[in-house]
Amino acid sequence: MYEKGLMMKEIVQKVKGTRDFYPEDMILHHWLGEQIRAVSELFGYQAYEGPYLEKLELYAAKSGEELVKEQSYVFTDRGGGEICLRPELTPTLARMVAQKGQALTFPLRLWSFGPFWRYEQPQKGRSREFFQWNIDMIGANGAQSDAELIAVCATFFQRLGLTGAQVRIHVNDRRLMDRKLAEIGVPEDEKALIYRLIDRRDKMREGEWKSFAAESGVGAETVAGLTTILNDGELWRESEELTAVFELLEAMGLAAYLEFDAKIIRGLLYYTGMVFEAKDVDGGRSILGGGRYENLVGDVGGDPLPGVGFAMGDVMIKAVLEKLGILPALDAQPAKVVVTVFDAASLGVSAALAMRLRGAGIPTILYPEAAKLNKQLKYADRIGATAVIICGPDELANGMATVKNLAARSQRTVSIDALAGEVKGMAKIRISGVGVS
Repeated sequence: MYEKGLMMKEIVQKVKGTRDFYPEDMILHHWLGEQIRAVSELFGYQAYEGPYLEKLELYAAKSGEELVKEQSYVFTDRGGGEICLRPELTPTLARMVAQKGQALTFPLRLWSFGPFWRYEQPQKGRSREFFQWNIDMIGANGAQSDAELIAVCATFFQRLGLTGAQVRIHVNDRRLMDRKLAEIGVPEDEKALIYRLIDRRDKMREGEWKSFAAESGVGAETVAGLTTILNDGELWRESEELTAVFELLEAMGLAAYLEFDAKIIRGLLYYTGMVFEAKDVDGGRSILGGGRYENLVGDVGGDPLPGVGFAMGDVMIKAVLEKLGILPALDAQPAKVVVTVFDAASLGVSAALAMRLRGAGIPTILYPEAAKLNKQLKYADRIGATAVIICGPDELANGMATVKNLAARSQRTVSIDALAGEVKGMAKIRISGVGVS
């Protein structure tokens, strides 16, 4: 493409499935991270993080064939080893716990919010690069720890303003399903196949699902028995574990968010007990999911330790909040004060004023050059500034500065010593709490 005789290069596009975070996106991202941190800490969970790169073998055994072979970014490093961009964090956590072993205090309560990569088909609510909240309790068994993780999930929804009529936490237990599958004659070596079939039930129409079952080698009698199990809404009453979890959550006042669902099985192979997924009621889209795993730490070389946790990607929860109209209105511009530059000779004075305000904890922008005052005022208005500081020769001669309140359409001339106090008294001025000495 040519313009005015110059060759214009085509803009290089971002990698498919990744996202650009402009300031308005970043402020929302930070807000979500803050809600995650607040709820995690409310239950006593500590922050941690793992590496973005892991050896493929860490995932190959326990995360499931589909995740490793079809969805992971895998490459060979210069030493010839197979390396994976992390598609999830639970195996990493298991490895970290195994490495520290008895030096840790159990039960561990840990949370993280960081980036992950899966080679999936990009679509609304799903991308190849995403941020994920991971929260786990390691070293505790039983209904109380299972109920606690679900309570964390429900409390997070409450904090965001989501009700049980808008989102539901669908709960099941693999131990219960193991017993029911045995009752309909599913042999142990076919159980993984049946779990994959169950996992796809809500993702397919009934006819498609039955055809998929037939193509997978599952007989019609097994499919019929499986259908009966999946449609039984009272099946949870046969599980002492689920009954105890539901009773605890009712005692916590969170029953409105709960629903038993035999179709929730979770695709990852390491789950051994209670499993759950949270979905929006209107669209049925999965927001988060997790469950109990008994053997993961031992499988990576550590002492056998029970664990329970869940993960939530940032893309879907933002989509649900946007759909429901409850995303907060956030201002991406932290500085609401602009210090103008009268002329080249007064640049140093203006810079000193800006630093004085920053030293008082007031985020402040210094206009980068001497320009017509009208131009500087237009800039301040465009970025949503509340106050403009003007210090011309007349003000300087008297140790004064003019504070123009753009919101109130008024202005006052005050002493430079009183400037910070004057600005702090104005509405919509952010105070950072970080001063410069």
